[in-house]
Amino acid sequence: MTPKLEVQGLRFGYNSAEVLKGVDFHVASGRLLSLVGPNGAGKSTLLRCVNNILTPARGRVLADGREVRRLSRMETARIMAYVPQTVHRVFPHSVFDVVAMGRRPHLGWRGGAKDREKVWEVLDRLGLVELAMNSFTRLSGGQQQKALIARALVQETGLILLDEPTSNLDIRRQLDVLGVARSLVEEKGVTVIAAMHDLNLAARFSHDLLMLKDGRVVTTGGPEDVLTTDNIAEVYKVDSLVKRHAGAPYVVPLRRRPANEA
Repeated sequence: MTPKLEVQGLRFGYNSAEVLKGVDFHVASGRLLSLVGPNGAGKSTLLRCVNNILTPARGRVLADGREVRRLSRMETARIMAYVPQTVHRVFPHSVFDVVAMGRRPHLGWRGGAKDREKVWEVLDRLGLVELAMNSFTRLSGGQQQKALIARALVQETGLILLDEPTSNLDIRRQLDVLGVARSLVEEKGVTVIAAMHDLNLAARFSHDLLMLKDGRVVTTGGPEDVLTTDNIAEVYKVDSLVKRHAGAPYVVPLRRRPANEA
């Protein structure tokens, strides 16, 4: 069976600094894969290379067996949706209109009643109905992030890329957003790849983890295989306890390792 996404020997650098150093992995349909690792490990850069926002120096990205760099922006948008960590563009539109932009890859700018119905359905699912007619620019950072996630959901692709989807959200909304992502995977067979800092949230909601350090894959597998005290010590330079809670590993950091031990 062809993987939903396959990354082969991916290398990318900014000027003379190489950020990704031969990354290989694949993920099947209907899986939630979290990319974990410290700041600077290459998680966000990897997602932007997958979505063809950045052009790798070497390697290939295949989505449904098609090489992404050979696809147009519109073709890419039909097969994968991307939610950035921060919003750089200014959207002088209502929340409803921003979310409805997710339908453009399928229909152009002209949508019909079914498209509006889909937008309302997703707004309701993410608890954004009361904000639908508000200006996007007047939302808090967390609300803007949820609106962009809603836009990705109405795009109705088989692959969703989330860059730190919970970074601006409070605890309750973190659970809401990741719960929606996991339900899409389980109910509709969507594949989700998320860059995550919170190891415990990643362990709770992910089928698989891919741990990065200095632009290389350290290990990949189920949360219980990846989140070990040895791996955490190697990658994060932190001593920890790894317990189990609700069937998933739970990391308790103990101390930062002194430089002479790291």
